Amino acid sequence: MNAVLARHADLASRLARVVPAAEIALAAPLIARIEALKADQDAVVLAHNYQTPLVSAVAEFTGDSLAMAQYALQATAGTIVVCGVRFMAETVKLLCPDKRVLLSAEEAGCSLADSIGVEAVRAVRAACPGVPAVAYINTTAAVKAEVDVCCTSANAVRVVRALGVPQVIMLPDQHLAGFVAEESGIEVIAWSGQCEVHTRFDAADIRAFRRDTAVTVLAHPECPEPVRAEADFVGSTGAMAKFLAERRPPRAMLLTECAMADNVALQCPDINFVRPCNLCPHMKATTLERVAGALEGPGAPIEIEPSLAARARRPIARMLEIG
Repeated sequence: MNAVLARHADLASRLARVVPAAEIALAAPLIARIEALKADQDAVVLAHNYQTPLVSAVAEFTGDSLAMAQYALQATAGTIVVCGVRFMAETVKLLCPDKRVLLSAEEAGCSLADSIGVEAVRAVRAACPGVPAVAYINTTAAVKAEVDVCCTSANAVRVVRALGVPQVIMLPDQHLAGFVAEESGIEVIAWSGQCEVHTRFDAADIRAFRRDTAVTVLAHPECPEPVRAEADFVGSTGAMAKFLAERRPPRAMLLTECAMADNVALQCPDINFVRPCNLCPHMKATTLERVAGALEGPGAPIEIEPSLAARARRPIARMLEIG
């Protein structure tokens, strides 16, 4: 009981700005149980930036998709629990084929990953012979196996420029593709997919808010072009966090998933966050109870057919080589 109380006091101190004390008190025993399960099973937890602060509290690492992939590569634990969505767990399994990879919420999908399948990729490639295809990390392993290289929102521009060609196919997010075309000057043939979270932001709403409040606006590149045009900064979740840590604006508005502001607020307590955010129902399927349940089993570890995995691993490896 003393250990639980100590854990509660530590959490209350670290999370007080964004999580009510009563919620922390209720969560402390469950967090202690998860920590014991991790030790017993030689497990680490990876959490995406869109997870709630309480879920991030049990993670050895919290970051964007690229950072999660890089952390997974050097993790020594035998079991990796992914607090995110299925494509993230598949990516970890591709990079760590000998590890046991668990997805905390097994049903957690992604509107982008669901927007394109293998046959569609093949059709686009057949219509554009000789044009290299770039897949956003927000795709299934089967789709990754059909392309030349992967990218994340953090490195998409760098990856496309590194190909050294005048034209690329980019899928599935049309808005990220537009952002890459703007930043790189390279012609991008885009798929029509979009993120159900980021497309709910509206440029008119941002302009109306600015008329009444002085605020620094940061937008994810998955936002539509009119929204990106209204922002002071456009970048991945990791780039947003870095921008805020370095610039320390008095007030900030993050045009991305709601939990992002909570997590950054813990690192930047001097910034006042305005929150016209949107919730991702897939990310919010992950709870502390689901993390504990994944470790307690039985669950279904992520498995990818070996020949498919070998093909899907190549574009990820090429991305990581580019950096």
